[in-house]
Amino acid sequence: MALTLRSSTSFINLKDNRSFKTPDDFSTMIGFPQIKPSTQLRAKHYMYEVQIPRLERIEQKEKLHGMEIPHSQSGLRVPVFVMLPLDTISTGGNLNKPRAMNASLMALKSAGVEGVMVDVWWGLVEKDGPLKYNWEGYAELVNMVKKHGLKLQVVMSFHQCGGNVGDSCSIPLPPWVLEEISKNPDLVYTDRSGRRNPEYISLGCDSLPVLRGRTPIQAYSDYMKSFRERFNDYMGKVIVEIQVGMGPCGELRYPSYPESNGTWRFPGIGEFQCYDKYMRASLAATAEAMGKDEWGRGGPVDAGQYKQFPEETGFFRRDGTWNNEYGNFFLEWYSGKLLDHGEKILAAAKGIFQGSGTKLSGKVAGIHWHYNTRSHAAELTAGYYNTRHHDGYLPIAQMLGKHGVVLNFTCMEMRDREQPEHAKCSPEGLVRQVKMATRTAGTELAGENALERYDSGAYSQVLATSRSDSGNGLSAFTYLRMNKQLFEAENWRILVEFVKSMSEGGRNKRLPEIDSSRTDLYVGFTEQNNVKRINKIALV
Repeated sequence: MALTLRSSTSFINLKDNRSFKTPDDFSTMIGFPQIKPSTQLRAKHYMYEVQIPRLERIEQKEKLHGMEIPHSQSGLRVPVFVMLPLDTISTGGNLNKPRAMNASLMALKSAGVEGVMVDVWWGLVEKDGPLKYNWEGYAELVNMVKKHGLKLQVVMSFHQCGGNVGDSCSIPLPPWVLEEISKNPDLVYTDRSGRRNPEYISLGCDSLPVLRGRTPIQAYSDYMKSFRERFNDYMGKVIVEIQVGMGPCGELRYPSYPESNGTWRFPGIGEFQCYDKYMRASLAATAEAMGKDEWGRGGPVDAGQYKQFPEETGFFRRDGTWNNEYGNFFLEWYSGKLLDHGEKILAAAKGIFQGSGTKLSGKVAGIHWHYNTRSHAAELTAGYYNTRHHDGYLPIAQMLGKHGVVLNFTCMEMRDREQPEHAKCSPEGLVRQVKMATRTAGTELAGENALERYDSGAYSQVLATSRSDSGNGLSAFTYLRMNKQLFEAENWRILVEFVKSMSEGGRNKRLPEIDSSRTDLYVGFTEQNNVKRINKIALV
């Protein structure tokens, strides 16, 4: 959500593919050639069909190849990755529908994308018991990605899949972890009313041996060490990035806006998640050290409920307690705990992957609703101490930069005018702030779209935000997500043009009306029987 899919919600009508334009926008819109699709190659996936436009035998003995996209002369090329489905690996630990995946990767390579991203789920790999890892399904995927000459971004997903925007399947934490949680419910985040959230282990117990003699940080570290050992030969060559999960949806944040069971609804402010016994003990100790014992008895009593608006609460309203001495104390503690959590995990990851040739990245949620208010309530409950008077993203950028970690940010495709007025959203203002924070901190910035979008307006917004006109430009962009719709003829053509423009550093803001460079996807085969063979692929 940022609501991002892996997290962000907006009330834009996603079935309406019209671009949202003002006179100033026409110069930044993408123009796409109108080319009718010819015969298509299809491979049915369990979720989607791959549709590859016309196959031509360019040379009698030419192998299947990908169209080369020229790099920008100025070195501003922005590589594009595509997220794979959440259930790429089955609950049994195997690669789902390998023939369909193979055809999909072939198509993506031909479109000029740099590579793909996959979640490596803790709940699948270590499900059979502590330190018992099953990497075989992922090994098959890595080899397939390598075969197609693509790169791989790997997400160390220490969170649950299910219960958030875009979660199309359910992958809980490892069973043995859930068993420990059942014995000690305080291992997970808890809100003021005592509601427990099983998405991710509470950072309050990061350094306590609550997982059968290991701390959560040790469990995450052991997992990453095992991954490094298993895939060491691919590191820096095929596996070019490790995104380290640090919270729900893999993001460095608290689960302040859970959608499951209707607990939260956009654009509610969310709730603070500091009521498990470990977080309460930390708050009490911090308050006692300041001589303010009364401040350590729990979170703010006037912070409202998940679905409320800032002005309906005493804490978040325009002149609320967020801006007094107590509010500053609590928000410093709450956001500081989140920063410490990120610091511990990233320090461990840096030690494990140092010298491997891979980049490290960490994701920050694009919480854009109520951004145009003084308190920025939705950001505060998620752990980002960002208000009208306090920059919450510079400390995060500095922490990531300290370890050489790329800050991956969502909602790059969103525009302010697409949002409902009552939600006081500003995704564009939020992105500008994060771009400036990363520039100031000297931290590399990468991006994702928050919602599944296929319209030219969304792509043109990504092109605009990818440039460094204000703040950092993007070092990479990951498109969310590979599915049936992406391979539909019109959507596919738009993606190919977008990838081409990103390869030119986002400078080609309006692409040519005539497809003189054959940017529509063309793939050649050597033998007629190869065409017949692949045309027979029909997986259910």
